[in-house]
Amino acid sequence: MKAVKLTISGKVQGVGYRRWFAQHAVALGLKGYVLNLDSGAVEALLLGDDGTVAELVNHAKVGPTHAVVKDVVIVELASEQQSFTAFEIRRE
Repeated sequence: MKAVKLTISGKVQGVGYRRWFAQHAVALGLKGYVLNLDSGAVEALLLGDDGTVAELVNHAKVGPTHAVVKDVVIVELASEQQSFTAFEIRRE
């Protein structure tokens, strides 16, 4: 299992990024969350197999049609400290 936290910056709020991201995560069988940050960026935590996590990280660098992704910062986390049963869109 692999766990990563992504911070995606650019034009990623108000363009359906969270919904798009969650649809891909669920389709790939990943667990975790995605949420908008006050800074205008999007944060996501992914938990799953190495290959599927890597696949969504690559998709995250492009995003949905109206998004303009400038940067994706990836931080690896200790997977054993993460406990998610599904993938969710958070509105914090």
